[in-house]
Amino acid sequence: MKVLVVENDKKLAKIIIEGIEAGNECQVTLSCDGTDGLKKAESGEFDLVVLDADLPKKDGITVLKELRQSGNQVLTLMFAESTEAVNLVSALDAGADVYVQKSDNLDELQAWVRSLLRRRSQDVGATIHYAGLRIDPVNHKVWRDGKELTLTAKEYNLLSYFAKNVGKVLTRQDIADSCWEDPFEIFTNIIDVYINYLRRKVDAEFSKKLIHTVRGKGYMFEDRG
Repeated sequence: MKVLVVENDKKLAKIIIEGIEAGNECQVTLSCDGTDGLKKAESGEFDLVVLDADLPKKDGITVLKELRQSGNQVLTLMFAESTEAVNLVSALDAGADVYVQKSDNLDELQAWVRSLLRRRSQDVGATIHYAGLRIDPVNHKVWRDGKELTLTAKEYNLLSYFAKNVGKVLTRQDIADSCWEDPFEIFTNIIDVYINYLRRKVDAEFSKKLIHTVRGKGYMFEDRG
């Protein structure tokens, strides 16, 4: 596994890198500003990016937005000194998989790094083919009827989860447990919002719909002919 840490505080960067290397078999690269961090992340060689929100030259939110706009869906953990530096909604909208507030011992950040690296290792598997849909789990790319779809990291995770559970009724709790990191989000409408985002990209331009609402229960992913 290859991890990119984008952090301009060299003392903090050293602590983060030592923590990552101590608990995981991986190679860590350090970048000290947003411009260089974006350039390195765009190379496509990293499995995970650990990104500070407050960076010189280009802030973390801008870095992540530009990375996602280029089609790069690398798993990304964003962290900030305080909730005022960047909020959860801004981080998720930019395409972050996880948002963590900095803490003195960084235990939470390290735990999330381990979790995301496990997820990445589990993602690497066979290409999924279903109803004209093709999902490449190695490069996190998606096509439908030969047309490549540009998805955010969260949208990709949702679609992958749906495609692995064809024909099953998935409750919001099921979806939250598998695709979201923060348990509070089950009590908001954020799941429905992201499913609507996904529908616009996966279903809107195609006559055959794959994402269906099951009234009072949740959602189902299925080709109904």
